[in-house]
Amino acid sequence: MARAKSKQLQARGKTQKGPAGKPALNIATTSLDRPVKLGNPRMGWVSDAIAETVRRLGYKYMALVPGASYRGFHDSIVNYLGNATPQMLICLHEEHSVAIADGYARVADEPMAVAIHTNVGLLHASMAIFCAWEGRAPVLMFGANGPIDAHIRRPWIDWIHTTKDHAGLIRNFIKWDDEPQSAQAAIEAVLRANQITRSKPCGPVYVCLDAGLQEETLPDGVTIPDVSRFAPPPPPAADRANVRKVVAAMKKAKLPVITIGRGARSQQAWDNRVKLAEVLGAAVLTHSRAGSVFPTEHPCHVTPTCQRPTDSNKELIRSADMILNFGFNDFAGFLRLILGESQTQKPTSATVANVSLQQYLHNGWNTDYQALSAADINIAADPDTFIAQMLEEIGAKGKPTGKPRLKPAVKKIPHWTRSAAAKAKPSSENGPMEAKDFHLVMSEFVCGDPKISLCHTSTGWPGTAARWRSPLDYAGNDSGGGVGAGPGQSVGSALAYRDAGRIPVSMMGDGDTSMGCNALWTASRMRIPLLAVVMNNRSYFNDEAHQHHVALERGRAPENRWIGLRIDDPAPDVCGLARAQGFEAEGPVKTVKEFRAALKRGYKVVAAGGRYMVDAWIEKDDAVGRRSSDGGRGEKKG
Repeated sequence: MARAKSKQLQARGKTQKGPAGKPALNIATTSLDRPVKLGNPRMGWVSDAIAETVRRLGYKYMALVPGASYRGFHDSIVNYLGNATPQMLICLHEEHSVAIADGYARVADEPMAVAIHTNVGLLHASMAIFCAWEGRAPVLMFGANGPIDAHIRRPWIDWIHTTKDHAGLIRNFIKWDDEPQSAQAAIEAVLRANQITRSKPCGPVYVCLDAGLQEETLPDGVTIPDVSRFAPPPPPAADRANVRKVVAAMKKAKLPVITIGRGARSQQAWDNRVKLAEVLGAAVLTHSRAGSVFPTEHPCHVTPTCQRPTDSNKELIRSADMILNFGFNDFAGFLRLILGESQTQKPTSATVANVSLQQYLHNGWNTDYQALSAADINIAADPDTFIAQMLEEIGAKGKPTGKPRLKPAVKKIPHWTRSAAAKAKPSSENGPMEAKDFHLVMSEFVCGDPKISLCHTSTGWPGTAARWRSPLDYAGNDSGGGVGAGPGQSVGSALAYRDAGRIPVSMMGDGDTSMGCNALWTASRMRIPLLAVVMNNRSYFNDEAHQHHVALERGRAPENRWIGLRIDDPAPDVCGLARAQGFEAEGPVKTVKEFRAALKRGYKVVAAGGRYMVDAWIEKDDAVGRRSSDGGRGEKKG
């Protein structure tokens, strides 16, 4: 209902009123960039047919940096489609265009279109494409080439922008690509690309449009078929025998554990996960990068969400006699950290059922397939589809218990919400702010308001700060590990959250912000509300922890770990960078008291449809503590 209401308000270009008449979100994006003198445009050019196919497939937005290589396609979006469905989102860098589409897909569970200018734009975009690939995000990317016909190339510029195999630059980290050479082939390529990017497991696809072809008149008789006949297939399900086998194993277990990675953002998928855990009396553990896929305060979510195992996570997994894995990131490597084994493939004593489709995307270019996991029951199916199958198999006989069947060895583990870490308070209201203080304040702010959605988290966000209560609470973090991706991904997630009637908030590091800050301009230009909070330690601190480790291993001085890593003297003026992109900003704020006040001011601006940045300065963290707090990062000794 919220999404439907949001769409209605968006169409009218008005401002939604929040509780007690307070302003909520300005959702007037569709009133921007309206073409004039459209008249009654006729589909007369090949690029018109391509644009019309995109519209019929339901794409709402297209992120882009303009380029002459797709000027025909650009004209069709503006003067044939009227810059609506899809509407252009103007960006300042191709990397940000793809990052925005990546962030949008994480929340909306549907792809955004992206237009990329020839080979130079694709080179710019490649890192963000890799991140979208690692996050298995559906993205429909349009590139442009040529003209392939050398006779019609303009001197110099068309020659250096013509590449014989554009997609060769990115083929190792996309699902599919094509470079059609006729109007009919272009229509089919778009239909196929849409089908492939939306099919599980999802991933970005690339259609390269020849510049000469775009500008040809549309041949007589070319038509666009009924696009519903080219819809993606339903997500793959498991055979009934395997469903029954897993249900029986989970029921038989004394301590069944369900580990969950990425999942659909729908309320139905969320409710199904909760119901399955309750019916089976299973403990649940989620991956902190996956976003909100299960209510973290639920009795079944015994230990906090994590990226690397904490002591309570380790105790839970070691005590389990049955583990049902739904795409937990690097599941085998995670078990190795817990079990302390020298070889990843050495199996846990627990029975393991692994449900995944990721093997269909693995290739030899990159080792993102992670360690090979031992499994007693290996199932090639979509996890959310398999959960629905399990619930159907259990049927009416399954009565939710509401809590896991914890055997005596694990009953001593209190639910994580009762732990000292979960109940901690900032060490000081007026003294210098530490990293733990920042996280505590952000947890209170974000998780205490059901209207807020979190687009992105800073490095070191602890599991005890994550109190997810709905599938829209948190979009999940970058899966490609690329510094500079956070701002663009946050803008894309904020767009989807705005359309869902939520208030978007993002946490970013200072290095991430400085590197990708001009992605925020698109939020200002397209009137996308966003509260950006920078956790600023004036350092690439993740690497300080690494340099500390290497120095100790080599018997050298760990005190030198900061050299070549500090972003200070002078510290970049991230507020100045944000203001240059059209944001209101304040900072640096250096105490908890100042920070809370700044967040309140930012909230009012964003709830009214604006954009705001808070630069929160924290004291330098403890490198040794950082390493131990997240499981030691898994380095092998000796």
